[in-house]
Amino acid sequence: MPEISVKDQIKKLIEIQKIDGEVYHLKEQLILKPKEVEALKELFESKKTKLHELEGNLKNLSLDRKAKELDLKTREEQIAKSNAQLSALKTNKEYSAKISEIENIKADKSLLEEKILLSMDDSDALTEDINKEKGNVAEEEKKYLSAKKQVEEDVKVIEDRIKVLEGQRNQLIPEIDPNYLNKYEKILNNKQGIAIVPILSGASCGGCFINLNPQMINSLRMQEEMICCEMCTRILYLEEEN
Repeated sequence: MPEISVKDQIKKLIEIQKIDGEVYHLKEQLILKPKEVEALKELFESKKTKLHELEGNLKNLSLDRKAKELDLKTREEQIAKSNAQLSALKTNKEYSAKISEIENIKADKSLLEEKILLSMDDSDALTEDINKEKGNVAEEEKKYLSAKKQVEEDVKVIEDRIKVLEGQRNQLIPEIDPNYLNKYEKILNNKQGIAIVPILSGASCGGCFINLNPQMINSLRMQEEMICCEMCTRILYLEEEN
């Protein structure tokens, strides 16, 4: 069985890391993009709710006004009936009492008429608000549907790209020793999609930026074993040598 070259394995892991890094980023997009649409949908739904509330208020206002109009009609009938009864009254006392009664009914009638006029003004203002809110709802719906369509298209592109990358990854897998691959993937799953990093200028880890001791740098140059950062556990490599 041929001896496994650490240098070659590191090179393969660097290749697969490029793929996995992009896949990780793309999968994040698959999570974030629907959230953007959901935020627009919530805004659209809130506008619809406000519109429904305004329409409900207008309906209640209309029902209340109709009740007052019926009450007004009753008062008018009472006045007409009382006026008709005046001629049949025999005493001044009865006549004065009936006149007082008619005046009270007229006062109630006047108050109802005033309330009905105010209700009509309120209805006109509410109708104007409703028409304005309908425009807002239509605009938010347009934004939401447009964003939803765009995200659906973006998601399809992302999913297709992920499939391509996964195909490329599968071609590399057989070239990597299972022990190296298992260690790499274990780190990958715990480190936000970045399992292998270069040493930066100044001899620091490209993942957590901790300074590395000279002995570790020498071990990396020898390339006889896989070296991991003592702080973040990511696999390390010297960029100029890979």
